[in-house]
Amino acid sequence: MTDWQDRIVTDPDTLFGKPRIRGTRIGVEFLLDLLASGWTEAQILESYPHITPQDLHAVFAFVRDCMKDEVFIMHAAVESGQVPA
Repeated sequence: MTDWQDRIVTDPDTLFGKPRIRGTRIGVEFLLDLLASGWTEAQILESYPHITPQDLHAVFAFVRDCMKDEVFIMHAAVESGQVPA
């Protein structure tokens, strides 16, 4: 299991405090956008050689841990009207 805490960091002075890969200005959100747009892990690693496979695994582990509260997140979104009930 990947320990994302060693690789995913936040700093209010970098990327507005959004989570990013340590030592880079490459945010978790940016990488997820690439993947959602159809990029493969291989394409990301080739295009951003300073990112390692372990960094990408840390992104996935970070998102997994964030999603553990998915029921709460979805409930809050429904209550606020962001998604239909």
